[in-house]
Amino acid sequence: MHVTTEAWVITIVAMVVVLGIDLVYIGRRPHEPSMKEAGLAIGVFSALAVVFGVGVWVTSGPRYAGEFFAGWLTEYSLSVDNLFIFVLIMANLRVPRQLQQYALMVGIILALVLRGVFIGVGAAAIEAFVWVFFLFGAFLIYTAIKLYLEYRKPDDSDDMTENAVMRWVRRTFRATDEFHGTKLVVRLDGKRLITPMLFVIVALGTTDLLFALDSIPAIYGLTQEPYLVFSANVFALMGLRQLYFLIGGLLDRLIYLSVGLSVILAFIGVKLLLHAMHEYGWDTSLGFDAEIPIWASLLVIIGTLAVTTIASLAADRRASQH
Repeated sequence: MHVTTEAWVITIVAMVVVLGIDLVYIGRRPHEPSMKEAGLAIGVFSALAVVFGVGVWVTSGPRYAGEFFAGWLTEYSLSVDNLFIFVLIMANLRVPRQLQQYALMVGIILALVLRGVFIGVGAAAIEAFVWVFFLFGAFLIYTAIKLYLEYRKPDDSDDMTENAVMRWVRRTFRATDEFHGTKLVVRLDGKRLITPMLFVIVALGTTDLLFALDSIPAIYGLTQEPYLVFSANVFALMGLRQLYFLIGGLLDRLIYLSVGLSVILAFIGVKLLLHAMHEYGWDTSLGFDAEIPIWASLLVIIGTLAVTTIASLAADRRASQH
């Protein structure tokens, strides 16, 4: 897939403009979005992703369009699972509802910057070393097993919202006890203090950085095109804050989501290992083709998500009846 410098520039500029307008709008009028507002925004972003995928189909063919849609669905699904951690962060740090949208927006912008770095490093590593596919594949299979074990034995919520960066910020800087709107730093009694909002943004940004350790190798298992990897991540993250408010309580009902994601990650991990075998020609010497076509990947991803969602809602309904 040939992507010109102009295409990269247009994509990044468009993303910056959309996020910039969004950030200014939310910063000037912090509020909790209504169901209608959140639903409309998610519909718009999803429609834009579909239009983008169709554009890839027209300009580069069905293969790359399929890779984009598979990557977008996978990243979006992983983002939904990550929302549960975001809910815990907001609850533990007692973020007022009207300020949560701003915190999520800034956290998402930070996440996009950090993921951009990860995508660049991943692309360079893949270009230089074919054995990286073995490393990515093994890591995804390990992550899938770990995710399933966490589903069987959930972690303590306080441990899930704290990390080394958060602890360092707490030890290093003096902070106010109360939020001061969307301000990150305030001056009180002649002293400059950080606000709890900064803690929230650091927590969201660094937590998403940990999530990127899983999601970036996962999408590179579906496409090795950095442009598609970046675009899929952008579209997955752009509607994340609206999704946070739209599905809220639904997260608790998707009890099998982690199981479904573990299946998807394990599948992509195996796909990466097979791709590495193909790159070295080991599959040919063994008399078979190790490459899994993108349409098969799409079927596995969509089918797993559908079964996971239906099974979760059915189990929740049975629990409510009893």
